[in-house]
This record gives sequence, structure tokens and C-alpha cells, in this order.
Amino acid sequence: MMTDALIVLDIGKTNAKLALIDAGGKVISEQRRPNAVLADGPYAHLDTDGLWDWLLATCRGFAARARVSAIVPVTHGATAALVDDAGLVLPVLDYEAELPGAEYDGPSYDETLSPRLPAGLNLGRQLAWLQARFPREFGRTKHILTYPQYWAWRLCGVAASEATSLGCHTDLWNPRTQAYSSLVGRMGWTDLMPPLAPAHAALGTLRPGIAAATWLPADCQVLCGIHDSNASLLRYLGRSEGTVLSTGTWMIAAAFGSALDGLRERADMLANTNALGQPVACMRFMGGREFGELAGATPTPCGVDTIERLVAQGTLALPCFAATGGPFAGRSGRIEGPPPADAQERYALATLYCVLMTDYCLDALGAAGPLAVEGSFTSNPWFGPLLGALRPQQPVSYSDDASGTTCGGWMLRYRDAAPPGTSTAIAPCAPAGLAAYRARWRAALG
Repeated sequence: MMTDALIVLDIGKTNAKLALIDAGGKVISEQRRPNAVLADGPYAHLDTDGLWDWLLATCRGFAARARVSAIVPVTHGATAALVDDAGLVLPVLDYEAELPGAEYDGPSYDETLSPRLPAGLNLGRQLAWLQARFPREFGRTKHILTYPQYWAWRLCGVAASEATSLGCHTDLWNPRTQAYSSLVGRMGWTDLMPPLAPAHAALGTLRPGIAAATWLPADCQVLCGIHDSNASLLRYLGRSEGTVLSTGTWMIAAAFGSALDGLRERADMLANTNALGQPVACMRFMGGREFGELAGATPTPCGVDTIERLVAQGTLALPCFAATGGPFAGRSGRIEGPPPADAQERYALATLYCVLMTDYCLDALGAAGPLAVEGSFTSNPWFGPLLGALRPQQPVSYSDDASGTTCGGWMLRYRDAAPPGTSTAIAPCAPAGLAAYRARWRAALG
């Protein structure tokens, strides 16, 4: 008899993953591919057709290994699909695309706690630009679907809205009232927003043609889905204090118990909405992207002696090395002091930079309590130890879920089960002069 399992469709900004997970939370199989941005068509857009073909083919392989009872979509935020009954009316806009030639009168930060961001990182700006630039196509829109819910709709045919995806710097959501912001009504979008559903809700079963194409059971349920950083928060919900650091292309710190009135728009601080419909104080920067810029195309892990050498010689990387988001958006990154001499020194400098940026964000948030690190930076042997040395008041642990989102997707299906996996306490590593190095870095910020 085949084991019962579910599939988590995890679409991050850089990569997409499909994970086949059994009822106990064990990953049976996992497949990845790049999340491509295409330059053809009217603007830079996501390769939804490529992802769809990959999804169908991968599901056929998974169907031979387990009986799949559910699919859970988990995706990055700030993205939406405009659909009618036949499918997309316009390609899914890439949130890093420039949006020239349209005025945007977004709601106030006081209303949405969604900072004004560049390019299309505010979803409201994307929608306003599409409405102004492509009025005929926009006029055919039946539903505005945030990205996890687009994949759910494509799989089962049921349209839904969901709070974690609406509540991540979209300008569409008021986190204090947990309702749509004034922008939605003012722009005439209210009737395009499907009914709200919880992230864990089973919207329906697979469309018959998709069940046939994937070899999955006809009664396979499709869950509403969730924003990826909020998937990483699921196992920690209920804490009165503590911090979760979701790492990947974006480094997003979520501080339970931190007051919303301490958030500052100019520092790219925001309130996300968690899966329980509660606002959470957050701050972020594009850490994975910046690490790649500093470490190079082929990151080469280093030893502690390399980190000690850079600290001793005062080599500093100063923000920022990505074009979008973060407390220092708009500044040009630079290196002060002797430049890194080889690949290992570049890796060390990239690690030190991300540690110092994270530490800065945690201080700005007033983050307290245990600090849990989720996602790709758990594979970095020095990130957690250095961060722990700078923050002795916050014991650091690494999750054994290298994506941070896989467990969250599984928990949406098995809500009463204990989260699978373990966390590993990280021992601090404090090279001589690390505290002074941080002081020089912060002083150089001006």
C-alpha cells in the first residue's frame, strides 16, 4: 500500500521547489528549478508556463512514489495574477520590473504599515500600472489573485484571497483592522477580490484534466496556500516573545511582541500578517542577493581564520549591493579597507556583511527572545555563530528545514500534528575585535 503524502509547491523569487512529504513530515523526494523571469512580451514577467509544465511532469514522478492527498502552494509575495475564466489576461508581472509612465497614489504608511518601495514591490503599484497601461486587458479581469492563490486556482478552479499574501507590503491590506485598505475601493478593485479563505482551507479537488495529466488522485485536495515567509513562521506561532529570521533571497526578521508603533517607513520596516490573522513587526533586506554579489558566482566557504583576518584588517562591506528594499535602499555598496584577495575572503566578507545587516535590523525592531534561523543561510557555518556572538541576549538556533517553508506547507495540512524536525542550538563564535568591527561598520553608515 502506498504511503499517504502531500506536495508543497514552493516558489521563491530565485528558485522553485516541489517537495513530496509524507504524513509524518519526512521529505520523500524533492525537485528544484530556477524561477525564470522572461523578457519577451509587454514587460518582464514570470515564466508561469514553464513552471506549470515542470509541475505537471514532476507530479507524475511523485504519483509513482506515494498517494498524494493534497497540494499546498507557497510562494513569494508582492505578486498577483489577473485572470478571467480562460486564464491569464496579462502575464504575471515581475516585481523587480520598472514601471514607467504611471502615477501611483498609494495609501498612507499609517494605514497599511507598508513602506513605499521601488519598482513593483508594492503590489498596489503594479496593479495601478497595469490598469493604466493595459486598460482593455485589465477590463477583462474577473479575479485578482495573489500568487499562491493563482496556483491554487489553476489547479482546482476555485478563486480565493488570503491574508498573509495580501498583508506583505502590498498596500492592499490594513494590518490593524485585518481588512482591505482604502486603495482597493478607491481603484475599483473590490469586486475583483475573491472571497477570503484561511491559508489552510481546502478550496477543492484537482480539475479532472489536471488529475489525468499528473496521474494524481481525482480527490487530491488543493489548499488555499500561503506567503513563503509566513510559512516559515507557522511552527513558532503562539509565542509571546521571540524572533524568526527567514533567509533566502530576502532576509526577513519577524519579531513577536515588538510594537507596531516602533516601525519606520524609511527603514523598510513593515507589518506582515501571519496565518492567524495577526500583524507581526518585520524588517528585511535582500540578503541572499547581496551575499551573491559579494561572494561571487561560485561561493567558496572559508575557515574562521579568514574571517579573523578580515576583521583584523578592517575590511568592511557597506550597503547596499541590491537594487531593491532594505533600510539602506538607494545607496551604492562599497568596500572599505583592503579588498578581499580570493574567493574565501569574498565568502567571509559576504558572511560578515549579512551578519551585520541582520544584527542592525534586529536592533531596529527591538527583537527579543530566542532567535530561530530558517532557510538557506542555515547552510552557512559562520552566519549563526557570528550573529550569536553579537547578540548574546538572543540564543540562536538553526532549523533543520533548509527551505523554511516546507514545514509550514506541511503544517497547513496537518494542523494538529507536532512540527517535524528539530532545531540545533548554535554556539557563538567571536573572533577577536568583532565588537569593534561592528562599531566601525555602524559608524561608517553615517
